[in-house]
Amino acid sequence: MFRFFRSTENQRLIVRLVKESFREHRFGYGAAILSMLVVAAMTGASAWILREITNEFVIYKRLDRVNLIAAAVAAIFIFKGVANFVQAYFMSRVGNAIIADRQRKIYDRILAQGIEFYHSTSSSDLITRMTNNAQAARSVLDLVVTSYVRDLVTLIVLVAVMVWQQPALSLICFVIGPVAIFGVNRILKRVRKIAAMEFRSLGQIVHVMQETAIGVRVVKSFNLEGAMRKRMYKAVSDVENRANNIATLEAATSPVMETLAGLAISGAVFVSGFLVLQGGQMPGNIMAFIGALLLAYEPAKRLARVRISLETGIVGVRMMFQLADRPLTLAEKPDAKPLQPGPGEIRFDGTSFAYPESPPVFEGFDLTLEAGKMTALVGPSGSGKSTILNLIMRMYDPQSGRVLFDGQDISYATLASVREKIAYVSQDTFLFAGTIMHNIRLGRQDATDEEVIAAAKAANAHDFISAMPKGYETDVGENGALLSGGQRQRISIARAMLRNAEILLLDEATSALDAESEALFRDALQQLTVGRTTIVIAHRLSTVHQADTIVVLEKGKVVESGPHKILLKQGGLYQKLYEYQLMP
Repeated sequence: MFRFFRSTENQRLIVRLVKESFREHRFGYGAAILSMLVVAAMTGASAWILREITNEFVIYKRLDRVNLIAAAVAAIFIFKGVANFVQAYFMSRVGNAIIADRQRKIYDRILAQGIEFYHSTSSSDLITRMTNNAQAARSVLDLVVTSYVRDLVTLIVLVAVMVWQQPALSLICFVIGPVAIFGVNRILKRVRKIAAMEFRSLGQIVHVMQETAIGVRVVKSFNLEGAMRKRMYKAVSDVENRANNIATLEAATSPVMETLAGLAISGAVFVSGFLVLQGGQMPGNIMAFIGALLLAYEPAKRLARVRISLETGIVGVRMMFQLADRPLTLAEKPDAKPLQPGPGEIRFDGTSFAYPESPPVFEGFDLTLEAGKMTALVGPSGSGKSTILNLIMRMYDPQSGRVLFDGQDISYATLASVREKIAYVSQDTFLFAGTIMHNIRLGRQDATDEEVIAAAKAANAHDFISAMPKGYETDVGENGALLSGGQRQRISIARAMLRNAEILLLDEATSALDAESEALFRDALQQLTVGRTTIVIAHRLSTVHQADTIVVLEKGKVVESGPHKILLKQGGLYQKLYEYQLMP
């Protein structure tokens, strides 16, 4: 077992996990460890008392000692039983708390990451780390505590009893021990690689399941059931095969230990017979030795197998700490301060930005979005419209230059103060599990029911909500699956309206609305945008007529800017885009 801990990385992970967990749960672990020490002591005492039972009943035949020995046996097992209960109770509670703590910390770390992290990390991988890795941390800690305290101390106590009773016979066990360790080491080398592959296969199962659930319409319409079934079956089979391989390797330790233990015990019995029958040894001493030897078998076997279990668990712990230690892709500066109130002007000052492993979107980009005005961003795909919104919301930081709110560089502001100023409606409408009322109220969680309903009316959502059997208490399903696309978008718009933020960002917010709903939304938007900085992205140019300024982008540069009527007269890119949409 100890060679496992001589691995520098494994040792570092184990020490870190123990330090963090013991500090938070020292009382529970203290009670469990104390109980384990009692169990170890009582196990040794149960072997020791065999000497008294044998000698008193067989050799001395003193009846006056029967009651005393019987009481001692009862006390040993009562103490051991109570200690086992206390140990199991506290280890279970601490273990459950560790899983919960680790899952909270993993989730907090995931939430703290920027958008870039989510683009480079699959959701199935995150789910696997959130569930399996937290469980692996508990398993490793349980193994370390029970191995180092209960099993190791018990083994030491029993070996001490053996040596005290029969030093010569104990040598037989000391010869067998290294042979058993050598056999387990050979098995261990194969477990490490298999355990790592098993975790990856578990993530693949989650990934295929997610794709099936999210893309079920595509799966059904293209008859992809067979292809998806093939992928899932392969992932499940991979997990099954690797789990079977690990189980086989773990099981292989049993015959090794059973054979060696049998040889040790049979050798001890053989020699003991000569010592008692011909050497004049007290049978009680021999019984105590054999009892200790038999009792030592189980903890010795567990200690021999613990390395294999640790290798399986340490893979999950390593993945958990890799996520915990991963640098934040977007973080507040140590001296970040909240943004000060202002009219709501947004300015890009010499901003340069590129997504990871992609060509630059902006280089030295300058743009001013006037406070209290509506600005529409139009242009071909890839011109940088959505990137402007991402930088305003500080989903990314520019590589150079600044994004300023009322003259304040938002990279030096707290993230919360930046996003409190913003309400956002995306073309990729997302609803959370729960009711319609819950989803709209997420715009401002302290809003009253009346305010929620008012926001729904402004977004032209109240009528269809009221027509539902449960009204605002209607469950939307996973990501709003029980609603139509237009209904989901209107709820998303209502959520943004309820937020009543200083800056309103609309990214194709009307893409799922029919012509009538879009017209009603434009009327509501006129009221909503009064005195509010509004930035609108729209491919349907009919939705940007009312903008105070239309900014036309192409390849990361502003090529035109002005009101709708003036831009149409200039005969530039805006006019071409407008005419394309009017073509039959």
